[in-house]
Amino acid sequence: MAVDQARLEEMLGKVMGDIGAAFTQRLVYVGDKLGLYKAMVGAGPITSADLASRTGTAERYVREWLAAQTAAGYVSHDNDTFTLSDEAAAIFADELSPAFVAGLTQVIASTYRDEAALTERFRSGAGLGWHEHDGDLYDATERLFRPGYLANLVESWLPALDGVVAKLEAGARVADVGCGHGVSTIVMAQAFPRSTFIGFDYHEASIDRARKLAAEAGVGDRVTFEVGSAKEYPGSDYDLVAFFDCLHDMGDPAGAAQHVLSTLATDGTWLIVEPFANDSLDDNAGPIAQIFYAASTLICTPASLSQEVGLALGAQAGEARLREVVTGAGFTRFRRATETPFNLVLEARP
Repeated sequence: MAVDQARLEEMLGKVMGDIGAAFTQRLVYVGDKLGLYKAMVGAGPITSADLASRTGTAERYVREWLAAQTAAGYVSHDNDTFTLSDEAAAIFADELSPAFVAGLTQVIASTYRDEAALTERFRSGAGLGWHEHDGDLYDATERLFRPGYLANLVESWLPALDGVVAKLEAGARVADVGCGHGVSTIVMAQAFPRSTFIGFDYHEASIDRARKLAAEAGVGDRVTFEVGSAKEYPGSDYDLVAFFDCLHDMGDPAGAAQHVLSTLATDGTWLIVEPFANDSLDDNAGPIAQIFYAASTLICTPASLSQEVGLALGAQAGEARLREVVTGAGFTRFRRATETPFNLVLEARP
């Protein structure tokens, strides 16, 4: 084996950076869970003792946590005091901020607990269903996606669809399939009070949580949630069917697409939001692709493999592959309506 020393050092530097980031994200999870970041918001310079007192934690642990946060560049310090900037607060403490990432850190933590099951699936080739994951994943997914829905769904994604906002304002029938905890459904219902919404998910615990959130949001009169799969959810003549970050998780996305077509009104729209990806692996580089491929390996691909067909599109399927699935099911119109650095927003019509 001939090792190029310069390339070795370059690769080792990257790996050490990734290892440092992995350890740091574990501490982000701890800080989020204990409320350390939230307690620093607006506090100005604060000592480890003051922060420990505010959060009911042990000062010596908090002091070391603050040192690690400082080394990571997340917190600044001056002598014995530490400060969380407004920018850092938007990332680590403000759950409604588009930049909030603690939900993603919580997703990562859940995959650590699933390690034994996932490793066994690598050997057997079997799937790992969404319902089989550590329970932290479900709350984490709610927290992860809520800021994006609040920032983009009503402001840019729905307006990018042909004629959909006008229908929603007048009063439309909407199905949100694979709705999870129903955050996307509730955001739409709050924006369009004349429309009615039904959220479907096969995971009963998520539907229970969605019903609770809808009641808390005051939209229970216009939003219902039912247990149902993407290939079997009931109803017809929907003006809009929405799939948010779930088509690639399905074992039979082509079968799901066929069912969507059968439930849409003749002039209805299918909104498909998927993780941003180019069509070639060579073009999917950088930290966002790294995150998406890792999540796909640990969560999305096992989910698909646990179901019938098990097509396993993966979270980086790309627009061309998604187009094949959708048009192959009989949709005649398919286009990229808009995008963000994290999402492809696709529109399909009968």
